[in-house]
Amino acid sequence: MLNENSLKKFSNQSSLIFEQLKRDMIGQEDVVENTVIAMIAGGNVLLEGVPGVGKTRLVRSLGRVFSLPFSRIQFTPDLMPADVTGTNIIVKDEKGNSKFQFQPGPIFSNIILADEINRATPKTQSALLEAMQEHTVTVMGDSMKLNEPFFVLATQNPIEQDGTYPLPEAQMDRFMFKLIITYPNLDELNKIVAMTQITLAEIADSVCTAEELLDMRNTAKEIPVASEVMTYAMKLVMATHPDSECPATVSKKYVRYGASPRAAQALISAGKVRALINGRFNVSYSDLNALAGPVLRHRIKANFEAITEHVTTDDIIAEIIKELGHDTNNPLKDSSKSNKTPKLKQEDESSNQGNETNKETPVSEAKQKQKLFGRNK
Repeated sequence: MLNENSLKKFSNQSSLIFEQLKRDMIGQEDVVENTVIAMIAGGNVLLEGVPGVGKTRLVRSLGRVFSLPFSRIQFTPDLMPADVTGTNIIVKDEKGNSKFQFQPGPIFSNIILADEINRATPKTQSALLEAMQEHTVTVMGDSMKLNEPFFVLATQNPIEQDGTYPLPEAQMDRFMFKLIITYPNLDELNKIVAMTQITLAEIADSVCTAEELLDMRNTAKEIPVASEVMTYAMKLVMATHPDSECPATVSKKYVRYGASPRAAQALISAGKVRALINGRFNVSYSDLNALAGPVLRHRIKANFEAITEHVTTDDIIAEIIKELGHDTNNPLKDSSKSNKTPKLKQEDESSNQGNETNKETPVSEAKQKQKLFGRNK
């Protein structure tokens, strides 16, 4: 039952978790916060960043903080599905007769690091689909439940694309968040080097067990969502579809396919956790706006015109939030390009008294694009 004590317990527990993670992670506060939100909400995370920015260290620290077994799978082109899920092997029983025995793969753990997931073939990538969605693994007709809590954190390198296989849309949709890890600044890099000169090992202490994590998840599910906020979340997802009943203007121009219903589920589930972390009993518009980038950026398929004009999905999401009228400061706070938000709404002529901009003049197509996104073509 949700009460003030459960709220305080959740808030104190989350504070301890972040406190311990800061002992191992320098900077990347937004990435750490959203990763913990996804874990509590029961989702999976796709991390995109250059090598050496702490992706593996984050997963290992999470395993220490939550006292959960950690398994790392290095995806390569020759990796087979059985290498991930496990397979049946022939063994001898006490009487010398041969029989099949299932040998579990590395997927049978609580925290899975799928390192460089886009280097494996689509056949191997698909081995994670059932595990990520249903938390089960089927081998030769036998379905086996995975241990709870189950969390997949996959990484991919955005720079080197030789010999990689882009993740199919069905698998991308199963990631609750796509988080962008940026390069550390000068002060953060200085602290990272100083910390690793002492020890390369993780030093975070365990402050949350698997049972406590599941209790936090159940508590978050009881958080109420106002009908207006729920409607806003649904409109936020529907606005990404250019042919929906309430499409955004920017979606009609730059979006080929919009987000799936899983995006709406992720917005509400993660919004509840974020509200509790911030000590609130209800989900707010600011929660949905802050989570819109991680939830939607990998679920929106931009069209050719957006690619040629260098319009990113983060630009599109920021414009959708503005158009829906519930904009907050810096909604895509974990995006490195949030300061390049395009400007779609035209200025109100009545607000510019006596200004020459009130004069109607013909505008070329190039100038319209410049006004739309504030860039010099």
